[in-house]
Amino acid sequence: MSSLYARRSVIALLASAALVHEAEAQVETPARYRSPEQRLRELGIVLPDPPRPVATYAPFRRAGRTLYLAGLGPANLGGVAARGRVGAELNIEQGYAAARAAGLNVLSLLRSACGGSLDRVTQCLRVGAFVASADDFHDQPRVANGASDLFVEVFGQAGLHARFAVGVNTLPFDIPVEIESIWQVRS
Repeated sequence: MSSLYARRSVIALLASAALVHEAEAQVETPARYRSPEQRLRELGIVLPDPPRPVATYAPFRRAGRTLYLAGLGPANLGGVAARGRVGAELNIEQGYAAARAAGLNVLSLLRSACGGSLDRVTQCLRVGAFVASADDFHDQPRVANGASDLFVEVFGQAGLHARFAVGVNTLPFDIPVEIESIWQVRS
């Protein structure tokens, strides 16, 4: 009798374990545990080609695990490039969109600098946002959130960073926003 009971217990335990495994497979992995590359796919984000330098500078430099990216303007999405100053030719929402588009260029260059995968990124350390602004415009941080929000969407807490956002009179090629960043990556 006891061996029959033991056998039934083992069968019940195995069946229970199979149900638990099946249930775990159906449960979505929380966003904080998904890789940045998975998050990009889930968000439907397709990164542009990495931008090339437009003058005499390196697009990025690495020192140990720290990766310094050059300043980048907005990606040219759908053939429409953002131009002008926020608070003059562009409103805050358009500035935010331009900062997000610049963030897409950052992610594209970052992926390239990491050998083709954002999964090698440990965290974003700092972001600097230069916003071409009208003289009386004072909401540069709201504009810079376009890039900051994107980094947090893709990297979760690892995308949260120290930041500065400053207004400038003009930027190269009449772009409204330029984003520079510093990242920590795996060796």
